[in-house]
Amino acid sequence: MLRKVVGEDKIEHHLRREGYRFIVGVDEAGRGPLAGPVVVCAISLPFDHNISGITDSKNISEKERERLAAEIKKRARVFSICRIGNKIIDKINIRRATLLAMRRAVLNLLQKVNVRPDVILVDGKDSIDLPIECRAIVKGDLISENIGAASILAKVYRDNLMKKLDRKYPQYGFALHKGYGTSDHYEAIKRYGLCEIHRRSFRLFR
Repeated sequence: MLRKVVGEDKIEHHLRREGYRFIVGVDEAGRGPLAGPVVVCAISLPFDHNISGITDSKNISEKERERLAAEIKKRARVFSICRIGNKIIDKINIRRATLLAMRRAVLNLLQKVNVRPDVILVDGKDSIDLPIECRAIVKGDLISENIGAASILAKVYRDNLMKKLDRKYPQYGFALHKGYGTSDHYEAIKRYGLCEIHRRSFRLFR
């Protein structure tokens, strides 16, 4: 039996056959937490990157995400990471904040290259307002290597940021739950109140 080549079952394989050469993937981390920023990565991998195991970051262990993130950064054609903090999230809502971060991440990426992307693949239902072809793909991190890679870089970046914030706000346990609404996090909010990075527009008490 012939060995299956990396990416043969991914959307990039089919896009390349249609003539697409410069493909960018975009995904976020931190849309649902009660605290901290939403983080977005835009990335373009070369077709011959030969990195196996790229998928939705939530389906990978923390140790494996860290390993993959280092490899992805090393082999990526270009990538950009953008974050939007809780104060802007509270002001414009999480959906609009996520789309704003996505747009900024892509624009920052475009400043690093001289070639216009052929297509931008965005995880989820919403596209980005840009003068470039954008395709919104539900669960795109499972079927696109570029979106999967963006998911991993965004997740690792945000997790490491929340670990740093844990040192500033140790009573909340951000290093463990990364700001998500766990029972321990809700209990800490009841005991200590809100801190500077909590999203006031979210349901913070139950």
